[in-house]
Amino acid sequence: MRWLVLASLILALYRAYRGYSTKATFSKTDNTIRHWTATIAHIQLMIGMTLYFNSPIVRYFMQYFKEAVQRFEMTFFSLIHSTLMLIAIVLITIGSAKSKRQTTDSEKFRTMLVWFSVSLLIIFIAIPWPFSPFAHRPYFR
Repeated sequence: MRWLVLASLILALYRAYRGYSTKATFSKTDNTIRHWTATIAHIQLMIGMTLYFNSPIVRYFMQYFKEAVQRFEMTFFSLIHSTLMLIAIVLITIGSAKSKRQTTDSEKFRTMLVWFSVSLLIIFIAIPWPFSPFAHRPYFR
C-alpha cells in the first residue's frame, strides 16, 4: 500500500505540473486522480496507525521512554516517522480540499502541485531508507 501512495502522489504531481504548465483544463480524470490520491493516503494512514499501536517497538518506547529515546532508531520509528507521515497526509488532505474548491483550472493545478509536492518531500524525509544511518529497513518486505 505504501508504494501505491507514492505512485498515486507522483502521478497527481505529474498531472498537476503538466496541467499547470500547459494551461490545460482540469478534467474529470485530474479530479479523480486528486481524489484517489487523498483516499489512498487515508487508507495507508489507517493501516499505519493500526501497525503503530500494535508495534512492539512503540510499546517498548512508551514503557521505557527515558532509555528508548536515546536510541535513535527507536525514536525514529516511534516519533519521527509517524509524526512526519501524519503531517504529510494532513497536507495531502488540505491540498486536495483546497484544490477542489478553487475556481480556475490553473489555481486547481497550482494548489495540487504545491501541497502535494510539500507532502512528497516530507514523505521522502520520513522514509526509513536502507542506506540511512538512522533506520535500516529493506525496500521490500
